[in-house]
Amino acid sequence: MTYRLIDSGEGLKLEQFGQFRLVRPCQQALWRKAYPDEWKTIDASFSREDKKGWTFFRKLPQEWTAKIGGVQFKIAPTDFGHLGVFPEHAALWQSFAPTAQDSQILNLFAYSGGATMAFAAAGAKVCHLDASKGMVDWARENAALNHLEKAPIRWIVDDAIKFLRREVRREVRYEGILLDPPTFGRGAQGEVFKIEQDIVPLLELCQSVLSKTPRFVALSCHTPGVTPLVLEHLARQVFPDTNIQTGEMCLTSEGALSIPSGSYAKILF
Repeated sequence: MTYRLIDSGEGLKLEQFGQFRLVRPCQQALWRKAYPDEWKTIDASFSREDKKGWTFFRKLPQEWTAKIGGVQFKIAPTDFGHLGVFPEHAALWQSFAPTAQDSQILNLFAYSGGATMAFAAAGAKVCHLDASKGMVDWARENAALNHLEKAPIRWIVDDAIKFLRREVRREVRYEGILLDPPTFGRGAQGEVFKIEQDIVPLLELCQSVLSKTPRFVALSCHTPGVTPLVLEHLARQVFPDTNIQTGEMCLTSEGALSIPSGSYAKILF
């Protein structure tokens, strides 16, 4: 079973993950719902109002699977309303993975590993890094779901900036880098990341660990106010003389209004 955006509107989005229909908040969806009847049969909804959390209208398993962007994911509702995957990222890994064979790829802030699975399946050696051990364990489960348990993937639990500094010293280099930095985060040892102060040093370190024959850097961001134009300015300063393509990440499904879900920059060498 696959993922599908069914409808959105009035501050909500209705999505299908595998066999289950879920409603979650969506601040961008200021428009009216296009298909009101579709909202009559849902399995669960999440609300941040009054710390309500999840409401289940039928008994759901603690976890199940769904295919998104060609990758199988373990889906599990969390206390924050997340499910273990951001479907809007799929377009990025789908655009780059086919060119990744026989390359070294670094996936920073890698979460549950959608890009890691896509690149490993395409024949790349992948370094998967996230500051959360729980998310790295989740990504390992996704690797098993995709029959990639024995793929050449390095699983790293660490702070991204500390790790990159060590890679510079060790002279480890990559042909491609993906990164999805948070607005605010903490590293494996409690290190604080703030996008407004750390994004430029982070990108400079990424530039330092690129090989002599780099292929791409894929930068994505969900921080409000960090628009495609902001990412373009950042990318042009750190990666001059490259082909830079920017735009909005979107949740998109046939028949549904697309939902803007952050920004991306594709930096091509």
